[in-house]
Amino acid sequence: MSRQLHLGAFLMGVGHHASAWRLPGADPAALTRPSYYKALAQTAERGKFDYVFFADRLALSDRYGNDLQASVRYLTGPRLDPVTLLGVLAGATSHIGLAATASTTFNHPFSLARTFASLDHLSEGRIGWNIVTSTNDGEALNFSAEPILEHELRYRRAREFVELALKLWDSWEDDALVHDKLDGHFADPDRVHYVNHAGEFFDVRGPLNVPRSPQGRPVLIQAGSSDTGQDFAASVADVIFTAQPDLQKAKDFYRTVNQRLAGQGRAPGSLKIMPGVMPFVGKSQDEAQARFAELEDNVHPLAGLALLSDSMNHDLSIYPLDEPLPAVHNIRGNQSRFKLVQELSQREGLTLRQLGKRFGGSRSHRVLAGTASEIADDLEQWFSEQACDGFNIMPPYLPDALTEFVDQVVPQLQRRGLFRKEYTGTTLREHLGLERPSSQFAQP
Repeated sequence: MSRQLHLGAFLMGVGHHASAWRLPGADPAALTRPSYYKALAQTAERGKFDYVFFADRLALSDRYGNDLQASVRYLTGPRLDPVTLLGVLAGATSHIGLAATASTTFNHPFSLARTFASLDHLSEGRIGWNIVTSTNDGEALNFSAEPILEHELRYRRAREFVELALKLWDSWEDDALVHDKLDGHFADPDRVHYVNHAGEFFDVRGPLNVPRSPQGRPVLIQAGSSDTGQDFAASVADVIFTAQPDLQKAKDFYRTVNQRLAGQGRAPGSLKIMPGVMPFVGKSQDEAQARFAELEDNVHPLAGLALLSDSMNHDLSIYPLDEPLPAVHNIRGNQSRFKLVQELSQREGLTLRQLGKRFGGSRSHRVLAGTASEIADDLEQWFSEQACDGFNIMPPYLPDALTEFVDQVVPQLQRRGLFRKEYTGTTLREHLGLERPSSQFAQP
């Protein structure tokens, strides 16, 4: 097949499932050990994944009850700075892409552009940036700002932030460094440019003090599925993360995003659409379902409600636990995720307690429980029916669920000709089949 499936390993804590830390074999103390993350990245690289990815949030999940009770008691809330972590993993791997979240709301374009350009050099072209806008007041309170910016304003700032970052990454042309020892010319000043950006949120002269990196710029990833988020992704992103629990809706989303992409004058396939999937791999369907049920039984409802309150930026503790989720308007947090949760609650008639247990498990992403062959069948169907370009694999428990997927599901996909057996490129852009962009300042 000319069209190849893409796989990202979306790694979080000791697993994405909120009760993963309670499993007998889980080691929550490993979350501050470099050896733990190195081993995970090396497992994903052995499976020939396009990239490993780490999310981030700039606060503990304290929106539920506006205190730390639910978060600290029931969740593995602490997390290391993922951008720093990429530097450690760059030295522990050789091919796999390395991506991390960084907020446009509470960072500055110059310092962030410099950090990601540096990492792209140090990893020899394997870095990706997941662009997010911070969504809750807990984050704002950690940066001397409250409340959080409104949805449209956050995206306006994000657009300008990325526009400026692109200028900074391009401020050195590819051939600016000449290293002419005979004439004593280190670089060509005509190929290093001030950006002189003056906008609504930022005034930056530039240029960046890091030369253009191996990929030209890091791979840009965007995770919003709202109309605003889709437009943003279609204009600048290389990859879009999304939660799509239903095949037909995923196909509609895929078609809509590609229409928006064409509206931006971009070529088909230049934006990879990758929904999240949480796989439970077993020797039989019953074994896989039993693993899933074990984790579901151990989810404390308040763990899920703490995560959901954080995502919505809305305190759900004000509502009775054993009544349905009421109509909530003017959500200032993650709007697309709240829409999925609201639809689930109404469709299945869930109480808030039940919704907490459910959200603590999948976080609205699709759960697959079955044999390796059954899971590969499902992934192949979604891929072949144009519902996606690949998947972000969200291991429910770590490290075992990642190892099981690599050792059992990946060979199934390889035998079907859907997925690479070896890396054919060296950069993340090459893994994803993306062109290397030229500098906007490039001269003939």
